[in-house]
Amino acid sequence: MTAKTNATSSLLALRWGTDAADAAFTGLSGILFGSTTLSTTALLLLASLFFLLLQLRSETHKKFSPAAAPPLPPGPLPWPIVGNLPELFINKPSFRWILGLMKELNANIACIRLGNVHIIPVNCPEIAREFLKKQDALFASRPITMGTQYSSRGFLSIAVAPWGDQWKKMRRVVASEVITPARLRWLLDKRVEEADNLIRYIFNQCNSSNSKLNGTMAARAAGGVVDVRVAVRQYSGNVIRKMMFNKRYFGQGSPDGGPGAEEIEHVDALFTVLSLLYAFCVSDYMPCLRWLDLNGHEKIMKKAIRIVNKYHDPIIDDRIKKWRGCGKDVFSSATKKEPQDLLDVLISAKDTDGKPLLSSEEIKAQTADLIYAAVDNPSNAVEWALAEMINQPEILRKAVEEIDSVVGNLRLVQESDFPRLNYVKACAREAFRLHPIAPFNLPHVSNADSTVAGYFIPKGSHVLLSRIGLGRNPKVWDEPLRFKPERHLQLDNGRAEATAAEVELVEPDLRFISFSTGRRGCMGAALGSAMTVMLLARLLQGFSWQVPPGLSQIDLSESTNDLFLAKPLRAFAKPRLPMHLYTQTTNN
Repeated sequence: MTAKTNATSSLLALRWGTDAADAAFTGLSGILFGSTTLSTTALLLLASLFFLLLQLRSETHKKFSPAAAPPLPPGPLPWPIVGNLPELFINKPSFRWILGLMKELNANIACIRLGNVHIIPVNCPEIAREFLKKQDALFASRPITMGTQYSSRGFLSIAVAPWGDQWKKMRRVVASEVITPARLRWLLDKRVEEADNLIRYIFNQCNSSNSKLNGTMAARAAGGVVDVRVAVRQYSGNVIRKMMFNKRYFGQGSPDGGPGAEEIEHVDALFTVLSLLYAFCVSDYMPCLRWLDLNGHEKIMKKAIRIVNKYHDPIIDDRIKKWRGCGKDVFSSATKKEPQDLLDVLISAKDTDGKPLLSSEEIKAQTADLIYAAVDNPSNAVEWALAEMINQPEILRKAVEEIDSVVGNLRLVQESDFPRLNYVKACAREAFRLHPIAPFNLPHVSNADSTVAGYFIPKGSHVLLSRIGLGRNPKVWDEPLRFKPERHLQLDNGRAEATAAEVELVEPDLRFISFSTGRRGCMGAALGSAMTVMLLARLLQGFSWQVPPGLSQIDLSESTNDLFLAKPLRAFAKPRLPMHLYTQTTNN
C-alpha cells in the first residue's frame, strides 16, 4: 500500500473515531492530530490564534485613533483584513443593519470598516453640512463599484464617475448644454404631452364594476381601481424618454395610453440598475472576490444593463449616423439640422475645433445616466404622498381646494401654476422627507485625510448621508414619523409664512434630502421638481381618490429590502373634470 493510501485510510479512521495510534500521518496533520496529546496541542494553538486575531482586531482599530490625533467616529471593532464585512454579509438588508447600529450607538456619525474602506454614515444635518458645504471640495469624488462600472460604461458619465478629468468634462457638457433653464423651457411641450397622456391613461383605467358599462365613457366616469405605481413610474419613464429620444414608446405602446411590454421591461430594468449601484456588494470592498459574485449582484446587473442597452443603443447609433455621417469624424452638412431632443444635443456638442465633443460611448453612458436620474425619485415621492393623503382625507381636501382655487376645473394644471401651489408642493416635500427614494445619498469619497465634527476621516472614506436619519431625525422634526405638510409652510419660529412665499422641493440645509447638494449635487433638481409637482398636481386635479372597496385604509408598510411601499399603491380613482379634458391628448 502506498503512503498516500495509508494517509487517506488513517484520515478516514480518525474521522469515524477509530484508534489513531497506528495512523500513518506525515507533515503538519501528523504533528497536530497523530495522538491525543497532540490533538490537545492543536486546540491550544487554535485558541491562541483566535485570541491573537482578537488582539489584532483591537490593535487595528486603535492604530487609526492615536491619542495625539482625533479618533475615528464610533463603530464596531473591525476584524483584520475583512473589517466588518462578516457582519454586513450576515445582516440583510445592509442599510437597516447600519441604521440600527447607529441607533444602538446613539451616534450622529459612525465608522464601519469594510475591507480597508471606512464607511462613514451620518444622520445629523450639522455634520452633513460640514461634509457637503464647509469641506465640499474634499469630499467630491465617488467610489468605484461593480454596479457603477456597468451603469456608466466604465465611469464615462457624470453622476458616478470619480473626481477627475472625465467627470469635469462631462460636467461641463451637461451644465452648459443639457441641464440649463433655457433647455428646460425648450423641452416644456414634451413634458406637457406626457402629463396629458397620464390623465388619459388613468381615465381609461377607471372602469365601473358594472359589466354592462365596462369600457364605456359612463364606466370610466364612474371610476375604478388604478395601479398607481405603474402609472407614476411609467409617467416618469415617458417624460425622460420623450425628452431624450423624442418618443414615448419603444414599441407600439398600449391603446389606452399606457405602457407596452417594451416600456414595462425598460422601466423595470432601470429600477434594477438603480438598486445595485451602491448595494454594499462584498467585492466592492474586496475586489479580489469579485469573480465569486458572492451577493449575486453582478449577474443581475449584467442582465438589467443588457435590457437597457437593447433599447437605447440602436436609437443612439442610428442618430449618430444621421448627424455625423457614416464613417466620418465631423458633422455631415447633408444631415445637419436643429436638435429635437437631448440626444441630439449630446451628439451635436462640438469642441473648439468644431469636431464632435463626445464619443459614441460617452453619449450612450450620459444618455443612460440622465434616464436613471429622472425615473425613480418623482415616482416614489408621489406614490407615497398619495397613499398618505388618502389615509388623511383632510390633507387631500386642502390640496385639491388649492388646485381648484388656482387653476379651476376648465383646464389642466400647467408648470406656470406651480409658484401658487404651495400646499401641493408642501405635500411633495413632506414625501421626500418621510419617504426618501434610498436609505443613503450617493457616496462621497474623501480625497485626503480630514477632521469633521472632531473625528478623523481617513483618505478614501465613503461618506453616506442617511436620508432616513436626516428626514426622520426627532431632534430636527416634530413628530417625525407623521405625514404633516404644514410643517413646510412655517418659519423656524412657528409663524406662518406669507402667502407670497414659495415652497421649494430642495432642502439646502440638509434637514432631509430630496435632491442632493454640493459639488456633486443633483444638476437636474429643477427638472426633478417640475416632474414631481406636475405628477402630483395632475393626479389630484384630475381624480378623486379613495381607499379601494373592501379596505378601511391604505397599508403604509415599508418594504423590508428597500424604502418603497411594501405593496404597490392601488386606489380608487374617479374623474372629477369635464370629460373633454381627458380625451384631448395625443398618442405618440
